Amino acid sequence: MLLSVLLLGVVAAASVALGARAIPLDQVWDALTGGAGSAAVPPGVSGDPGTGEGTVVGDGTGDIAGIVVGMRVPRTLLGLLVGAALGLAGAVMQALTRNPLAEPGILGVNAGASAAVVSAISFLGVTSITGWIWFAFLGAAAVSVMVYALGGNRAATPVRLALAGTAITAALYGYVNAVVLLDTAALDRMRFWTVGSLASARMETFWQILPFIGVGCLIALLLARPLNALALGEDTARALGSRPTATRLGAMLVITLLCGAATAACGPIVFVGLMIPHLVRSLTGPDLRWILPYSAVLAPVLLLSADILGRLLARPGELQVGIVTALIGGPVFIHLVRRRRMAQL
Repeated sequence: MLLSVLLLGVVAAASVALGARAIPLDQVWDALTGGAGSAAVPPGVSGDPGTGEGTVVGDGTGDIAGIVVGMRVPRTLLGLLVGAALGLAGAVMQALTRNPLAEPGILGVNAGASAAVVSAISFLGVTSITGWIWFAFLGAAAVSVMVYALGGNRAATPVRLALAGTAITAALYGYVNAVVLLDTAALDRMRFWTVGSLASARMETFWQILPFIGVGCLIALLLARPLNALALGEDTARALGSRPTATRLGAMLVITLLCGAATAACGPIVFVGLMIPHLVRSLTGPDLRWILPYSAVLAPVLLLSADILGRLLARPGELQVGIVTALIGGPVFIHLVRRRRMAQL
């Protein structure tokens, strides 16, 4: 765990130091500490968080502090928060459904939140994350219940849940694409959000979703023991003093809070919640008292690393983090499905 925390610190520092435009490390440090070196900006850097730091604006003069402190620091903090949310949501979802393929993107939870947010923007004129987040929660909760019901409730198998989630995801993303193509104003607001992006991060966004993700993380950690008991079977869980119904309701609340807040802030980012719990289980075994804390630490490592990679590969522009995680996660998902143990589930 100590090594994981140290790795997270290194990746977070790299996220602040590296970007679509190269800024010398001494100037990055000066910007963070308020030193004299933060006054000049390399040619071509924009200080506008809404356009991306690689956008060329005029002669490129501006304020490095605006880029480092105004763009990269909020982006890094939001990546830490959203990564922890997605990692915990994936681990809780896999434990609740006993499905190693469960993940907010695969089971349609992100798609439900996305469809609700797009509807709010296009039909109700909601333009702020404060408004989006409630619709994201509603969409995430509705799809969670729908997938669980279509998958067979308690008799659900991993394959049935994955198929139900895939079908609902396809339908909802078809709806999302139709809405944004027919509504140009919605398209302008949604074009980066729908692929999953940290590019427009603001400190206001971080503070707005922090309470929801904080509560979700706390409840998730408290559910570690009850979920461990539930994994042994419902009768055994009751014999051990656990309450399966309350555990399931708490887990659904956790998934809704974490996925709804993360999707409202950054859009649907897939595969983070799938890959990290599998990696963690190979290190810790099946005990959720370890899986959940490790997932909360290592998922931001993956998310921020993908974000850094997207910024470096596409200079002077950037590749959205949702695209990078999808490119990484697709082959991992195929590998998991083809494993002999998965075929026997």
